[in-house]
Amino acid sequence: MALEDTRTLRFFNRGPSAVARLVFFSVLSLLLLFVDARYQYLESTRQVISIIIYPFQRLTALPGEMWDGVTSFVTLQSHLVAENEQLNLQHDADAAQLKQMESVLSENAQLRALLEVKQRAEYTVQAAQIVYLERDIFKRKLFVDAGEQNGVQAGRAVADNNGVVGQVTRTYPYLSEVTLVTDKDNVVPVQVVRTGLRAAVFGSGNISELELRYQPVDVDIQVGDELVTSGMDGTYPPALPVARVIRVERDPAYPFARIACVPLAGVDRHRTLLIVSGVPTLPPRPAADDAHGTTVPGKKTSRRGTP
Repeated sequence: MALEDTRTLRFFNRGPSAVARLVFFSVLSLLLLFVDARYQYLESTRQVISIIIYPFQRLTALPGEMWDGVTSFVTLQSHLVAENEQLNLQHDADAAQLKQMESVLSENAQLRALLEVKQRAEYTVQAAQIVYLERDIFKRKLFVDAGEQNGVQAGRAVADNNGVVGQVTRTYPYLSEVTLVTDKDNVVPVQVVRTGLRAAVFGSGNISELELRYQPVDVDIQVGDELVTSGMDGTYPPALPVARVIRVERDPAYPFARIACVPLAGVDRHRTLLIVSGVPTLPPRPAADDAHGTTVPGKKTSRRGTP
């Protein structure tokens, strides 16, 4: 009896076979497809189901999207860093080229101005490039690449497109020494354009200042007056701009006024200068030789800095 009961007991109730279930669900699927395609009965059901499962779809897609975002960020960051470094290098190169271009444009403008000076000048001029500066910072001198081989002689005036720069004080075979008008030992005979007053402007040792010395307190000189070469010494051609008055101090306690000027030429800026030649040679100045003020005919004296 017990054996018979054991045979009748089953741990799992057996249902339809697998083939039967396959056929049933296949037919049901085809029926649902037909009904949905023909009558659109399941459209609302599909929308409800899509709304319900949408959060789960987002949750399952979130790890992949986060991984893609991190990968994109790292890649973009590396690309931006490399591009930024490249742009910085390009910026530095462009800045250097821009500075060089500005320098070339400035030099071209000065060369064009010098060319106009050469065309309208009544005297002969020769272009020269500055190659050296005086090592002693207290001496306002420089060296240009034109010397005795180029016909340059000591005493020639040196100018740029704005006015007088200085004077050739020594020549070498291929170089010439130029003393600037601002040198403390240099003197340039000048004339005030407004009044015609003749005077002498002295270098102060300061690259940006000249002094008009030995003028009485009541002299007719005003701030803004322009000084040009007077041409009285035979070194500087007449009417070359030299300086402009910037300060006049009159103190009755002193016999002379203190007059400061600023040079008009680019004594510390330009690289190309003009050496002036063809100035008419004056006869030698007679020099006093004895205590009675007599002169010795034919004795030559230096013309440099004589007003």
